[in-house]
Amino acid sequence: MTKITLPRRPRGRMSAAGIAQYQADRAAFCNAIIEIDRCLDFKVGARGWAYILEEYGLVKGDFDAAQNLISECRKTGELPLDIVAEDDAREAVNLERLDTTTPDEEALEIVAYIKRAHRNYKPTSFWEFQDCYVEMLVEKIDLKSLFASICAQYHIPLANGRGNADINSRARMMRRFARWEREGKQPVLLYAGDHDPAGLRISDFLLRNLEDLSEAVGWRPNNLIIDRFGLNADFIREHGLTWIDNLETGSGARLDDPRHPDHRKAYVQTYLAEFGARKVEANALVTRPKAGRELCLAAIRRYVDTGAAMAAWKAHIDRHQGHVADAVRLLLMNEEGSA
Repeated sequence: MTKITLPRRPRGRMSAAGIAQYQADRAAFCNAIIEIDRCLDFKVGARGWAYILEEYGLVKGDFDAAQNLISECRKTGELPLDIVAEDDAREAVNLERLDTTTPDEEALEIVAYIKRAHRNYKPTSFWEFQDCYVEMLVEKIDLKSLFASICAQYHIPLANGRGNADINSRARMMRRFARWEREGKQPVLLYAGDHDPAGLRISDFLLRNLEDLSEAVGWRPNNLIIDRFGLNADFIREHGLTWIDNLETGSGARLDDPRHPDHRKAYVQTYLAEFGARKVEANALVTRPKAGRELCLAAIRRYVDTGAAMAAWKAHIDRHQGHVADAVRLLLMNEEGSA
């Protein structure tokens, strides 16, 4: 695909020709995004789209404008609403679902489901066959979308931490760690986030957030392994990810500004000395999806036995599912005999 240009509305009153040109540029911009989306096997957030468009010529200074334009085009229908990954934390519950099948079609689907339903039977946890119990937190929704299929393959709970996860979700995670630690498993929390001063010391922040709830939950993360597996400088260099030339935080303030209250703190000064006043957001991984997934998988394999232990669990589950299939066939035969 050729270079993508961000449409710009000129200041002041536009001529008819100017309006027509702007609309044409805007249509080309939307068509380019739709074409790129067809090649992706995961959903991207608004910030992730800015990073993807950078590969086609968008400059860092236009990221906010591109995000705003994408949002506007979704509202007008120029872009599909679902072109941007959905934040499921705001998803409505209890929505009514209506069937669109005919009675005969529904009956066929029910029979097909019965034939394969035993494959849903899992009486034994994957983690009972492992030495560790692993969960994953990511800083951005783009990473959650990118890593979801890999984490599903290895039964790893995956959540978007969004800086500081809310108290309820933290407590639920801690209770899961507590349960498996009682079972003799090593608790492990994998984390992927930004390469910036706070991101590099996220292990300290996460541990403190969990310790804050220790009394309420009744579990202390004394033995918890927190493994921050990205983004790291070596990955950034190897895969040519681009840097943002500031240390602006979510509040809009900048850690590289001497007036910032945290500017003189050791972790900020250490970062500035090594990397300067620049950062790489975790969203940048969407521009290197294959390498990003390999990074995720390598982190998982440090703690999950994907060979013999996983095969033993699969064989165990297959046996039990076979028993269910046999029982279903027997019940159906008895039903037919009594009809």
